[in-house]
Amino acid sequence: MTALELLERLNLLDENERIEAKAASEIGRSLLETVCAFANEPGLGGGWLLLGVTREDLALFPTYEVHGIDQPDKLSADLATQAANIFNRPLRLDIQTESLNGKAVLVVFVPEASPQDKPVYFKSNGLPRGAFRRIGSTDQHCTEDDLIAIFQQRQAEAYDSALVPDATMTDFSPEAIADYRQSRRDANPDAEELRWSDDDILQALGCIRLNERGQWQPTVAGLILFGKPVALRRSFPMTRVDYIRVPGREWVPDPERRFDSIELRDPLFRLIRRAQAAIIDDLPKAFGLAEGDLQRKDTPVVPQRVIREAVVNALMHRSYRSHTPVQIIRYSNRLEIRNPGFSLKSPDHLGEPGSLHRNPKLAAALYDTRFAETKGSGVRVMREMCEQAGLAPPLFESDRGQEQFVVRLFFHHFLGPDDLAWLARFKELQLSEAEARALVVTREVGAIDNATWREINKVDTLTASQGLKKLRDAGLLQQQGRGSATWYKPTEKMLGVGAALSSNPGALSSNPQGLSRDPGALSRDPDSLDKAETERKAKVRQALLAGLPGELAARVGEVGRRSPPDTVRGVVLDLLRQRAWRLEELGQLLQRNPEYVRQKYLQPLLEAAQIRMTRPEVPNDPEQAYRAVEE
Repeated sequence: MTALELLERLNLLDENERIEAKAASEIGRSLLETVCAFANEPGLGGGWLLLGVTREDLALFPTYEVHGIDQPDKLSADLATQAANIFNRPLRLDIQTESLNGKAVLVVFVPEASPQDKPVYFKSNGLPRGAFRRIGSTDQHCTEDDLIAIFQQRQAEAYDSALVPDATMTDFSPEAIADYRQSRRDANPDAEELRWSDDDILQALGCIRLNERGQWQPTVAGLILFGKPVALRRSFPMTRVDYIRVPGREWVPDPERRFDSIELRDPLFRLIRRAQAAIIDDLPKAFGLAEGDLQRKDTPVVPQRVIREAVVNALMHRSYRSHTPVQIIRYSNRLEIRNPGFSLKSPDHLGEPGSLHRNPKLAAALYDTRFAETKGSGVRVMREMCEQAGLAPPLFESDRGQEQFVVRLFFHHFLGPDDLAWLARFKELQLSEAEARALVVTREVGAIDNATWREINKVDTLTASQGLKKLRDAGLLQQQGRGSATWYKPTEKMLGVGAALSSNPGALSSNPQGLSRDPGALSRDPDSLDKAETERKAKVRQALLAGLPGELAARVGEVGRRSPPDTVRGVVLDLLRQRAWRLEELGQLLQRNPEYVRQKYLQPLLEAAQIRMTRPEVPNDPEQAYRAVEE
């Protein structure tokens, strides 16, 4: 990408897993840590650095300004030299000098190192302290587990080809092998392997290999495909499927409000069928009575093909190194399927032809039996079938930091009468169809991010970011996090709690096509929206100030944009001595971005043990508050 493209993405999306901005008057440790992280992160494909740009945090949304580099040639040479010498292996960077606003900047592309060259680390620090990986928009020290995974990627063979140390040939289930034969016969009655012995089939599928003693021994793929339940429990105790039924629309960690759960542990083909059956039996049903029929036919609201594709995807692409079960969570309005292991394919390219396999032996067996799509078209099939059924599109989330992939399937018809009646409350905002879809999904799930917007509206990253900012500026979404971890939650105005909404709730329901197709309609009058939002914030701040002692309120009122951090930190500490404050409240009082308040003021006070979290067990809880430690 060019310098201009990088700057535009930074101002729209902030820093993310593939783009970082640095002022870079000199080559410092922080810059080199980012280079190391880009080179190490598995499957990222490298990343870009834009040097000569600074980040301004005081605004509602961070902005990036070009400050330029005085000696770009010297900085380029210095960076290239350091990258070639400071790490355990030389890194060759693509460094280009460009001009932005008449000032010189550097565009640096850091390629991902090959598996054989990883981990890249600082020679002076060694392992593990000197190695970094890229998680979201941050550079993090590699843990021991990270290094194990990186070293395993050096191996030419995949993990599912590895021998299981304590397994023997008696751990195979003859019934599971017979099940494979029948599935293969159904897919291709003339398949040559149907005439082979069981041992020949196991060998051909990579389910057994000769060990160092010259004896046949089961591989990981072998036990997953054909292992007896007792062998699976012994060798892979957590690689089961948990089917969980949660009342309502949200996960309830409260032990007093129990949920129903069943554990499924079987050879892979039977496990897929049992998981699919558990879902279908529990899903809401739609019924119909065709002309001439005497009995009605019940069908699940989500097409069976979509359910099968989602289950197969989870079990075929999961990380079997991870001792974590696949979770199928059935909420009242949706189904979530969570498997350990992020997508090896970029989320931007899900649904395109071609697949990347974490478990190639398992994938081959599933392809042979037609359980899986050989052209990597499963995601596209799920999208198309949900659209044909009039359902909300499936949502896919790949999280590198949590090593997790999530599929969300919704039960209700998308933009049906109920949705349109609800959207009518926002008639005065003249929502576009894309914005209407986003609001409906946010109401169902309780959150939305850039990837979800792209998923439901089939647009690019920049267009999605612009749409999210419009809804945020309209007071319907509230921004959380920063960089690639940015997400949005519904506001009280969106949910209709104490908000002044349209007095004509039937406007849209009587006109299903009445949604504006103008993508800029929502911000057609930005000045009035900005003015209303400014007035609202001023009223909230005044109400908060009114509840403070006079002297403390005066000190808060004196805090300006250029107040020294130590001064503001002292004010924050005195506020937290009065009562527990949420991050949003502190941001409103200090007229600063909440994330800026967290990093500049709260984090140093936490590290100094002068304040504490009210809910330390869930540090990222939206209702988290802070309180001064009693002296």
